[in-house]
Amino acid sequence: MDLAELSERLVPFCREHLGDPAATISNVETMPGHAGFSFGFTATANGESSSYVLRVPPPNVRRVGTADVIRQARVVHALRDTDVPVVDVIWSGEDERWFGSPYFIVNKLEGDVLRSDWGWEMPAEEMRPVAFQAMRALASLHLLDWQEYVPDDGPPLELEPDVTRWDRFYERSGDMDLVALAPDVRKKLLERLPEEPRIGIFHGDFQWSNVFYSFDGTLQAVIDWELWGVGATLNDLGWVITFADAEAWKHGLRHALPSPDDLIAEYVDTYGSDPGDIAWYRALAAYKFGIISGFNLYLHRSGKRPDESWEDTALSVPFLMRRALEVLDGG
Repeated sequence: MDLAELSERLVPFCREHLGDPAATISNVETMPGHAGFSFGFTATANGESSSYVLRVPPPNVRRVGTADVIRQARVVHALRDTDVPVVDVIWSGEDERWFGSPYFIVNKLEGDVLRSDWGWEMPAEEMRPVAFQAMRALASLHLLDWQEYVPDDGPPLELEPDVTRWDRFYERSGDMDLVALAPDVRKKLLERLPEEPRIGIFHGDFQWSNVFYSFDGTLQAVIDWELWGVGATLNDLGWVITFADAEAWKHGLRHALPSPDDLIAEYVDTYGSDPGDIAWYRALAAYKFGIISGFNLYLHRSGKRPDESWEDTALSVPFLMRRALEVLDGG
């Protein structure tokens, strides 16, 4: 829906839910990113103004997976009183008379994600404690008993399919030379499947654009829970560490994040025990993102989903695959 239509829909919603028949709406805007649609707005009711973010699924899609906004709201609400910082879910529901789809609405935060000009311009001494907050939040998430917090979800996802499900995307790479090492990485991953992975709630896309801070560097919330699930929690750690590993990228890193070893040490310190074969999950993350990059390059070059940025990102695919092999070999 366009912003004019949304504004019209928000007025009766806010008047009913805020208990003020004279409530008004302003500052309606489209928020950046997200697999679903997100809109910011300000509601003024009973003499006070508050800012919110509305999340709805994309139109004309099945409301499952990343489009299941009620499932996202459920996990965020479940984590509210834990050591994992999350936004407050103010309203959520499946009554389509309001927005034509299920929805949830959260408080709008003031600040920015770490992967932004604000975050990347931090000197190393400031970045270190900021990044460590994210690692502590991640460990806190993984320590939770999923059967207590999300008992209706599960069973846990298995590891082997998380390696093999990328086969069809590998075969459709925009440049097969870029993924030349992928079969070697795949073989080693399958030969070394962790036997007893730690199972819990995982975020699914825990990286530096999904941790939201106030401008004084305080972590306010882990955001964007489209891919959360129950399974091997170290998938999250492998993923975020890959995006902090200069050796995995052709152009290195343009920010002053702590080293992978330091980030992992902070995670393990909070976790309190040996979490398992971290190297395997780092290799899996590099393998997955390498194949995703190759596939997105295909979508770009074929005209199915043009996005010039994948031309540059895909240059790192050989580095990601090589790094996966190095990490598996103890490098």
